[in-house]
Amino acid sequence: MENANVPTDNMEFDASQLASVKEIFKSYNKLTELCFMDCATDFTIKDLKSDEERCAQNCTNKFLKASERMTQRFQEYQMIMNEHVIAAQQNT
Repeated sequence: MENANVPTDNMEFDASQLASVKEIFKSYNKLTELCFMDCATDFTIKDLKSDEERCAQNCTNKFLKASERMTQRFQEYQMIMNEHVIAAQQNT
């Protein structure tokens, strides 16, 4: 008998885990698309030029910091909304 808590090679994701993985890949794809479009300028050589590499690093850092900030703001908003719901329930 297989233990339900032990991961297996055929581990299945529940709906929320699958949604999280999809969201991560969606963000990753958006990041790579944005930074590639902004930073890749010379297609005559296979390696990145130093200015392209610097641009890609800056783009990635800015994207990640913006995403982190938006996540923080969303969490703050959710906390405020939860407090309003609790207050409304206590007043009824």
